[in-house]
Amino acid sequence: MLRGLRKASSNWVGKTIMAVVMGVLIVSFAIWGIADIFRGGGQSALAKVGSTQISSEQFRQLYTERLQQISQQIGRPLTMDQARGFGLDRQVLQQVVSEAVLDEDARRMGLSQSDAEIMRSIVEDPRFRGTNGAFDPARFNASMRQIGMSEQRYIAEQRRLGLRQQIARTITEGVEAPKTLVSALLKFRNEERTIEYLKLDAAQAGAIEAPSPEALAGYFEDHKLQFRAPEYRKISFAVATPDEISKWTDVPDDEARKAYEATREKLSTPERRTLSQIVFPSADDARAAREKIAAGTSFEDVAKERGLSPSDTDLGSVARSALDPAVAEAAFALPTGEVSQPVQGRFGTVLIKVGDIVPGNTPSFESVAPEIKRELAKQRAAAAINDLQTKMEDERGGGASVAEAAKKLGLTSVTIEAVDRSGRAPDGTPVATVPQGTNLIAQAFNSAVGVEPDPITYNGGYIWFDVLDVTPSHERSLDEVKDQVEARWREQQITTRLRTKAAEMVQKLEQGGALTALAAETGTTVASAGPFKRDSDNAGVPAGVIEAAFRTPKDGVAQAQGNGGAEWFVFRVTAISEPPVDQASEDVKKLQDTLTRSIADEQIVQYIATQEKQIGTTVNQAAVAQVTGAGGS
Repeated sequence: MLRGLRKASSNWVGKTIMAVVMGVLIVSFAIWGIADIFRGGGQSALAKVGSTQISSEQFRQLYTERLQQISQQIGRPLTMDQARGFGLDRQVLQQVVSEAVLDEDARRMGLSQSDAEIMRSIVEDPRFRGTNGAFDPARFNASMRQIGMSEQRYIAEQRRLGLRQQIARTITEGVEAPKTLVSALLKFRNEERTIEYLKLDAAQAGAIEAPSPEALAGYFEDHKLQFRAPEYRKISFAVATPDEISKWTDVPDDEARKAYEATREKLSTPERRTLSQIVFPSADDARAAREKIAAGTSFEDVAKERGLSPSDTDLGSVARSALDPAVAEAAFALPTGEVSQPVQGRFGTVLIKVGDIVPGNTPSFESVAPEIKRELAKQRAAAAINDLQTKMEDERGGGASVAEAAKKLGLTSVTIEAVDRSGRAPDGTPVATVPQGTNLIAQAFNSAVGVEPDPITYNGGYIWFDVLDVTPSHERSLDEVKDQVEARWREQQITTRLRTKAAEMVQKLEQGGALTALAAETGTTVASAGPFKRDSDNAGVPAGVIEAAFRTPKDGVAQAQGNGGAEWFVFRVTAISEPPVDQASEDVKKLQDTLTRSIADEQIVQYIATQEKQIGTTVNQAAVAQVTGAGGS
């Protein structure tokens, strides 16, 4: 994902779109729906917008949620430093301020939204629709449990969200992206080019004689910084995590059985019933329908009379917990094939018919004992970790090194003789003993010899470490790095020769020479690539060549570096194609919608900025820094 963001912003169109996206992302979150941050009160005020206070804990919760979401998307943990580097702290702060500004604005204008309108929006929300396409109370309740929110709080949140959207719709009414802009962007994006080219590499650079001692010494003097030895540190560390310590324990059966009895209900599979449901607009309609069923009309026929198909009434196989409590009470009290009396549910009066019943199941102790023992062992280990931390502090306070304290406490210590900031040994290979997913090396380079650093939290446990020695960065002599210097000098010679040769070839082509003739002279072959677009990934030539091709006119010639200095391309643009823009095409519609949303969101950004100044906003930057890790811990 991070690579994609960097690639997307590598050209001017990408940069423009990415700037708009990042600029209005906050607005999208604030207006069109996210988990709201105004949940209860907070003691420590991080910001104040009008009469609304945003506590540090509220901001911390949202910031942590956003950090976790991004980490899941990129497939690895995002550190606080990286998050600040991407501007996440500023984005989340602007988001919470924007939400508060719009809420204050709604209050000042006296905007309101009726309960009926809110309920209508919930019932029509596609996220809460069942397989029959209608509102599914069970799905709604399950969603609320998943996000840890009560129905009342969700309704209150939707009210705030609805008022924000009222303001947004008023501001953006009538906004539409100009067709000229849409056409220009599509033409730019869809333009295609074809080139014929030849590729120069080290073979075309000719024989590179070994450098004279004077030439090598001169090159070394000019590039000394490239060959400077990095700083190395000798460190020792010990690791203790619940997963490692839990294997020390042997949980007896009686303790495991006691835990089994305490958690039997959670381990059990609940009874499930296949249910059908008809929702009636009134209790009278439901009673009339139930009387028909009692008189011999089938449940299915009643549903047909109301224009419902089997898929409209089918709730599927559900557990008691997935239903409205009142509906669940009635449904789970009936035998197979029976129809309930009218039940007043949260969203209407219903009749429930019971189909297949799958009894619940409780696993035997023997079948789950190994997992219970592992969990109990981890719980013990967590307590043992805290005990180890206390003992380690005592040992360290008494003057013991990490290695000495680890030996006394039964832990294994590891010593790394030399490691640089990138985690590599002097021979350039990664140090394999560094625990993966930690910032141990970075922490070691922020510490010093003789200092007792704080332990690093790691997988529920700790890493304790000492910096034993520091080898400062220093200049190396030519003799120490002669092979590296000669290799770099050779690379530079090849690059210089190829650049010069490519420039000469371009000059010959501009004077009427033929690419095939030049290919014959240099022992290369003429190839073609394209048609390709600006963002093509598989054009057969490097991205630098594609970029240069789009700077070159039809029949024009140019050169471009390939993948590294030992690869150079000389090419001619043989064709340029600008596909016509079909104003009725799906591409035009999608781009116009995207640009319209971006323009609308930009208008909202400007509106929020103006209102923020009028309402008055204060931010405790020290509190923000503390939450986001910028102020230390």
